[in-house]
Amino acid sequence: MYRSHSCGELRASHINTEVTLAGWVQKSRDKGFMVWVDLRDRYGITQLIFDEERTPKEMIEKAKSLGREFVIQVTGTVIDREAKNSKMATGDVEVLVSKLEILNASVTPPFTIEDKTDGGEDIRMKYRYLDIRRNPVKDSLIFRHKVAMEVRKYLSDQEFIEVETPYLIKSTPEGARDFVVPSRMNEGQFYALPQSPQTFKQLLMVGGMDKYFQIVKCFRDEDLRADRQPEFTQIDCEMAFVEQEDILNIFEGLTRHLLKEVNNVEVEKFPRMLYDDAMKLYGNDKPDIRFGMEFAELNAVTQHKDFGVFNSAELVVGIAVPGGNSYTRKEIDNIIKWVKRPQVGALGMIYARVNEDGSFKSSVDKFYNQEDLAKWAEATGAKPGDLVCVLSGETNKVRAQLSALRMELAERLGLRDPKVFAPLWVIDFPLLELDEETGHYHAMHHPFTSPKPGQMELLDTDPGAVKANAYDLVLNGNEIGGGSIRIHDKQMQATMLKHLGFSDEDAKAQFGFLMDAFEYGAPPHGGLAFGLDRLVAILGGQETIRDFIAFPKNNSGRDVMIDAPAFIDDDQLKELSLKLDIQA
Repeated sequence: MYRSHSCGELRASHINTEVTLAGWVQKSRDKGFMVWVDLRDRYGITQLIFDEERTPKEMIEKAKSLGREFVIQVTGTVIDREAKNSKMATGDVEVLVSKLEILNASVTPPFTIEDKTDGGEDIRMKYRYLDIRRNPVKDSLIFRHKVAMEVRKYLSDQEFIEVETPYLIKSTPEGARDFVVPSRMNEGQFYALPQSPQTFKQLLMVGGMDKYFQIVKCFRDEDLRADRQPEFTQIDCEMAFVEQEDILNIFEGLTRHLLKEVNNVEVEKFPRMLYDDAMKLYGNDKPDIRFGMEFAELNAVTQHKDFGVFNSAELVVGIAVPGGNSYTRKEIDNIIKWVKRPQVGALGMIYARVNEDGSFKSSVDKFYNQEDLAKWAEATGAKPGDLVCVLSGETNKVRAQLSALRMELAERLGLRDPKVFAPLWVIDFPLLELDEETGHYHAMHHPFTSPKPGQMELLDTDPGAVKANAYDLVLNGNEIGGGSIRIHDKQMQATMLKHLGFSDEDAKAQFGFLMDAFEYGAPPHGGLAFGLDRLVAILGGQETIRDFIAFPKNNSGRDVMIDAPAFIDDDQLKELSLKLDIQA
């Protein structure tokens, strides 16, 4: 056998035991008459010692030849370590080596395999197999495994059945672009990779599976960011004979289970917030409620005071920043510059200081007196020592801008503690969204989401007012899961598709298989999908998902390690009946 123990296993109780270890050379220290080598594997580090009084000279010379990341096997005796290291689990002992074998040499790695490495992200992505040897990445992947195992345990205990669904499916419009796969056996035709297993899990409900889940890869061809990858993993779930409350209860339970088992944190409250309230109070549909700074609409106390910026605005809205009066003028100017960045898009920011004596000083004192500013403070809940920040403009845009500012200021103030978890449900989303460019409505979630009971008739008269029987689970300002009660009636599904602009022919071509299934006794059903990558990152105290994915893509959707995507040769193109037409 290559090893009798792991490199993280040996303790004082193993002293005088002969052991065999195998792993990578972390580092070595050559004192001439004595060589120490730190040997690393997935489980930890053990110090090896080669001593000229007890070790043959040729073995010491061999030990001196070891470079970083050499793969070696040693046999030796566990002895008491003279200079103990309390920072290492194995720090009370070391192994006096009697046999050394080099299993594989290594060239000098392009960055140090240490927790605080000297390698930048690009080089670490290129040599990801080396990056995985580092504790932060290794531990993140182990953490992901633990979360996935707890998910399977909880859902299995709740009588969910794990069922795999196909990866090669039909292209259907679900929001993002599809990745497509040409079919050699069906000339000129293409599969699509699933954006989600949505229609298949509904068919499983028609099939009577009752409670389904899978931890499944999904694919969307869209622009990337820190928490998005072209291929990502969902915890996909569906249940039959349920209403919204049943689903919320089950997945509150799953979230509690994960927080308790993975983070040892107990969370009881899962507040419910209407979508309209989330937008009004926080400017987005995934509010971080670990801290305050709720929005206050200020039109009534700011307009008609000869200040044209506010008078011409559709919405004037502000927040109270706790302790913000301590900001210097330079710091406030930097905040104003921040909101004017293209990524935020505000034209500027008005502010008012709330002094400790209750007086006010604002950037618009020319237009607003102390009594006016007191109304700003009252509306926003500002206390002495706070700063009131105000933005104005078109309603949807200014809410998004103030939401970005709220999150940035909370980050600067240290209010986004990753060890604090504040979940909530956002419910009653609009069923449809209006595309301002085309003037057409499209589904906010997907075409199979059911409207709230009794609202189907509004589709003909006021489609923008229809609420969806849909819900998102939010954790610390991130959407970690979302779902809905589905349409299970063929006629209702046909009506929905018609309102989304599908002709009868298009609806049949795209979704005929699902509509046909609804004719055979489809039960009421609904479900939810968690984003596993994002969930794991948040539970792990991070907001970037890459380190929790073994082999992630970069921001251009490329795997720089294997250099993919890549061109295929002409023979493959011909076999697939494809011809490239790349515009310069």
